[in-house]
Amino acid sequence: FHAPQHVRPALQKTLSDLQLDYLDLYLIHWPHGFERGEVLFPRNEDGTVRYADTHYMESWGEMEKAVNDGLVRHIGLSNFNSRQMNEVYEKGTIKPAVNQCECHPYLNQEQLLAAARKLNIVFTAYSPLGSGDRPWAKPEDPKLLDDANLKAIADKYSKTSAQVLIRFQLERGVAVIPKSVNADRIRANFNVFDFELSEEDMVQLASFNRPWRACEPKLKLADGSEIPRDAAHPLYPFNDAY
Repeated sequence: FHAPQHVRPALQKTLSDLQLDYLDLYLIHWPHGFERGEVLFPRNEDGTVRYADTHYMESWGEMEKAVNDGLVRHIGLSNFNSRQMNEVYEKGTIKPAVNQCECHPYLNQEQLLAAARKLNIVFTAYSPLGSGDRPWAKPEDPKLLDDANLKAIADKYSKTSAQVLIRFQLERGVAVIPKSVNADRIRANFNVFDFELSEEDMVQLASFNRPWRACEPKLKLADGSEIPRDAAHPLYPFNDAY
C-alpha cells in the first residue's frame, strides 16, 4: 500500500517497531499499489488482485516530506523500470538515491544499470544468488548456484559460486544484498574482497543473461497455468524491456 495518506503512518510504525528516530533509506517497493485494508494481498473472487488507484508520484511527494521533516535521510525505488525511474528523477524535488531490483547473471540488467548510472542513482541487486530457496520455486526452474560454468569460474579462484556472484556485482559498481540465515554463509558472503574477476570472466558471467526472473509474482488460472500477476496493471514495470 502506498497511497499518499498512508506513507507517513507506515513510516512512523516502522520507526516505532525499530525504535529509531529516522531511517537511512526508505523505498517504494513497487510502482503499483494494492487496495488498502486488513488483508495484505486483497483479491477479487476470481483470484485477481485488487489495486489502489494511486500513482507513485503522489507517494513520492509524501516521501519527500518525510526527508524534509528529518524522518528519513534518503528515499528510493524498488522494481521500477527505466521509464518510471526517469519520471521520478525528472518530476521529483528530491532525486531517488537508489533503485533496488532483482539482478544476477541470469538477469544481468545491463540496460537498467546503465540508465541508473546516467542519473547517478545507485543500483542495488537483490536476489543476487538467484533466490534458490524461494518458496514458490518449481523443480524445472533454473538453479543459478548449480550452473556448471559458474562453478568452473569459482573453482578457478578457489571461491564458492555465491562469492563469485557477489564479486560480479561489486566489480560492476552495483550494491549487492545477499540474504542468508546461515552464520557460515553470512561470513563467507563477506569474504569477497581478496580477489578480482578477470575481464574475460566478467564477460562470461554477463553472457549468462536469459533473461529470467526468480521474483516475478504469478497468478494461477483455473486451468492450472500461470501468468504474471500484475501484468495488466498500467504501472506494472516488467512490461517494458528494461
